Amino acid sequence: MIYQQPLPSPYPTLDDAQLTSRIVAAKAKLGDSVVILTHHYQRPEIVALGDMRGDSLKLAQFAAAQEKSKYIVYCGVHFMAESADILKRGQQVVVLPDLGAGCDMADMADADDVELAWDELVSVLGHESIMPVTYINSTAALKAFVGKKGGVVCTSSNAENIVRWSLEQRKAIFFFPDQHLGRNTCKRLGYTPESMLLWKPGVPLGGQAPERIRDSRIFLWEGHCPVHAMFTLKQIRALRAQDSEIKIITHPECPMEVVDESDAVGSTEFIVKTIAESPAGSKWAVGTEMNLVNRIAKENPNKTVVSLNRFMCLCGTMNRIDLAHLAWALESIVSGHPKNVITVGEPERSLARASLDRMLIMS
Repeated sequence: MIYQQPLPSPYPTLDDAQLTSRIVAAKAKLGDSVVILTHHYQRPEIVALGDMRGDSLKLAQFAAAQEKSKYIVYCGVHFMAESADILKRGQQVVVLPDLGAGCDMADMADADDVELAWDELVSVLGHESIMPVTYINSTAALKAFVGKKGGVVCTSSNAENIVRWSLEQRKAIFFFPDQHLGRNTCKRLGYTPESMLLWKPGVPLGGQAPERIRDSRIFLWEGHCPVHAMFTLKQIRALRAQDSEIKIITHPECPMEVVDESDAVGSTEFIVKTIAESPAGSKWAVGTEMNLVNRIAKENPNKTVVSLNRFMCLCGTMNRIDLAHLAWALESIVSGHPKNVITVGEPERSLARASLDRMLIMS
């Protein structure tokens, strides 16, 4: 866990209007030398001040193509800023406004634990024809491990293509850290849930019998997104009982039974696009983070858009980026002393770059 130090004066005492004014002024001073990337899950006031909004894949592609701006201010979480630093083409400086903006899912797969699990798999399978696939929601260290083993990164937008390719290339696939994305993706490719083994970190052989390991091709790390885990089959059935016209659209980080019962499943970018292109009067219950659900509802006033879970919470780590931290980050750049610079060193950088480049090529 990385901790953000308390903001200096006067930022904690300024109101939203004052902070917004300072952000706009800082952006004007910096001009084209800065670009602000905002993930779909960011607060509405942060998205409104950003230059590019998107999901992990879209923003990774944008960062990889970035040549003009000297500074990339990433309003997302730590692993996203790391990916931007890895993918940048020149000498850009990547800044994360709040170092405490992490990812609970990414924290569930420590690179050392994954490497230990890899060695155990190899010892049982008797070969290294295993394709490591890490969800982009992972640390640079884990992406580097994957790159070292000839593996690839995926996002929820391209997981199906990448998993299909991986199973064509090698005898087995080791997918981490999100078991739900791995399970839902493999199921869409025709594999049964029973054919997938759940690997429990910290338990010898992941809690599996050697015979089961030798008979399997798909190994899923026991990680998940705490936000998407809050959606349930009971919620879907309750909504459909109230309104038979409502459509359920969910993110593939949701549990399998929720995904199976949904009318549409896809990345945040897919969810935004699908609802935007639906007919006026459409009714949607959305299974993803609340900031995005509220934004979709606001951008589609001629449709009904609600959360699948009426008690849904925000992503606590993503929501840490606020106006005060963004103002501080930008004004620090203006002063010539940028704060919270995210740097991935060698050899980790080159190895992680290899796994991300494979992803971008297949995207």
